[in-house]
Amino acid sequence: MSKTLQVYHYPGCGTCRKAVSWLKEKGYTLELRHIVDHPPSADELKQLIGQSGLPVNKWFNTSGEVYKSLGLKNRLPQMSDDEKIALLAGNGKLIKRPVITDGEKATVGFREQDVLPVWG
Repeated sequence: MSKTLQVYHYPGCGTCRKAVSWLKEKGYTLELRHIVDHPPSADELKQLIGQSGLPVNKWFNTSGEVYKSLGLKNRLPQMSDDEKIALLAGNGKLIKRPVITDGEKATVGFREQDVLPVWG
């Protein structure tokens, strides 16, 4: 029995490609969603962030150009969670990727040692 996961990914991202092939090797069926063309809405993000158990700040792609060009390193501490979520929903490139969810739990980013306890 194969479980289906929704994966928000960016096809040009090596980490995303690695995550997708790792999950397929584990026997998952994947619903891939292009994170830049179809980013999660603010409501979806609130749900995903809750499922991940992580603070909103961990959802930012801090190494990305958009994050740097907007000067978010200095701006985020003054923003509310709702403002941060609105920013993330407005630009998929700001979201750390991939985002993997089964509808009950979610992980963000892909380091095998971090995702193994959840998806391994």
